[in-house]
Amino acid sequence: MKRTKIHTSKKLEKLVKKLIITEQDSVCGVLGSWHATVFYVNRKKCWLVTNGLTKYNVILTDIKSSDLSKIEQIFKDALFGQLIYDGIMTDFENLDSIIGQLDFLPTNNDRSTTGFQNHNLRALDWWKHEFGNLEYMPIRDLTNRLNTSPIHIGQGRKMSDYTDPINEMKNMLTL
Repeated sequence: MKRTKIHTSKKLEKLVKKLIITEQDSVCGVLGSWHATVFYVNRKKCWLVTNGLTKYNVILTDIKSSDLSKIEQIFKDALFGQLIYDGIMTDFENLDSIIGQLDFLPTNNDRSTTGFQNHNLRALDWWKHEFGNLEYMPIRDLTNRLNTSPIHIGQGRKMSDYTDPINEMKNMLTL
């Protein structure tokens, strides 16, 4: 059975203690590990989940303690919906087989991804003030804006080393 690792931030780890496992010997799937952090919109908990390899973002909104038992399905549904919105066509069964089961782990101190997430959280703060309530925020559109921002992949500083998370995720899913 395939498994996908999701490393949680310290803040999120405190909120989802019962999901955290300490065994880290499982092998990551094709998409590699993900990183999750929590942010708030009108006192509602939202998660920003970012892929470590592609920097592709998914936002889970209004996550309550009662939702933790079905967080795996919530994540897969949100990821599938975001992929479709971003123009990455795949079927749910294929995505489900690639993701497999989720393993929530403590932080791995990936400073690159943490910095990337912090940058995205600043953009989300700006949009929180623009749209007001969570109900008025077009979450898929805002996540698409995050996923179309340029990122640097590679060692050099050539223009070909710059891409965006959507193209990187397309490449990962077509392997």
